[in-house]
Amino acid sequence: MKLWKANRKIALKLSMIIVFLITVFTVSKSFGMQNYYNVDFTTGLVTASQLNVRSGPGTNYKIIATVEKNEYIRVFAGVGSWYIVQVEGDYVGAVSKKYIKPIYPSTAGSGTSTSDGNNANQVNTSSLNTDEKEVFDLINAQRTKNGLSALKVDEEVQRVARIKAQDMVDNNYFSHTSPIYGSPFNMLKSFKISYNTAGENIAGNSSNSAAVTAWMNSSGHKANILNSSFNYTGVGVVTGSKYGKIYVQIFIGK
Repeated sequence: MKLWKANRKIALKLSMIIVFLITVFTVSKSFGMQNYYNVDFTTGLVTASQLNVRSGPGTNYKIIATVEKNEYIRVFAGVGSWYIVQVEGDYVGAVSKKYIKPIYPSTAGSGTSTSDGNNANQVNTSSLNTDEKEVFDLINAQRTKNGLSALKVDEEVQRVARIKAQDMVDNNYFSHTSPIYGSPFNMLKSFKISYNTAGENIAGNSSNSAAVTAWMNSSGHKANILNSSFNYTGVGVVTGSKYGKIYVQIFIGK
C-alpha cells in the first residue's frame, strides 16, 4: 500500500511537470521572440474613431481597453507594426501603429535635465532655445521686480507649450482653444500633467520683448505672469504665421 501511494505521488508530480512544460512551450510559441525597437517620440494622437488596446501585438490578443479619436497615449516602443503604449487607467498594451500619429516636440532646444530631488521635472534653462530663454528671463524679471519668486521650467509643460505653438502655426489659428488639442486644460490633462492651478498666455509678434510688453499691458495676461500660485512654466516660441512668431507660455502651480 505504501509503495502504491509513493508511486502515485511520483506519477502526480510527473504529470504536473509535463503540464507546466506544455504551458510554457505554448506561451513561448504564442508570443515568440518579439523584436522591440525604440521610437523617437513619447506621445501619440489616436486617429481612429475608436482604437482597441490589446494585451499583445496582434489581433489575436484580447482587448483590454479602448481609446477614442483625438485622445493622447504614451508610447514606449514598437514591435513590428504595433506600438507598446500606456492609456488612461494605466493600462499597458499594444495598438496598431497605423492609427497613431506621432507628436514631436520642437527640436530647437536640447538641454539636459537636472533634478534636486524635490522637483523631478525641473530642467535648467539650457533646454530652451534662444527666443524661449529670452522670454523666460523677461517674465521672471517682471516677477522678481514685483516681489514674486522666479518661475522654474517644467520639462513636460515646456514640451506642451512648444507643441501648442507649433500647432497654432501649422493650423493657422490664434486662440487658446486648439482645433486638435482643445483648451489648455484639456491639453494638460491629455499629456497627463498634474497641477493645482494653471493658465496660458499666447501672443503673435516679431519681437520677444514686444510680446512680453504686450502681455504686461494686458490685465489678463499680466495677472497670469504675476500670479503667486504659479511656480512652474513652459515657453514655446515658433517662427511662422503673419505675426512673425507665435508665443505660448503655460503656467502651472503644484
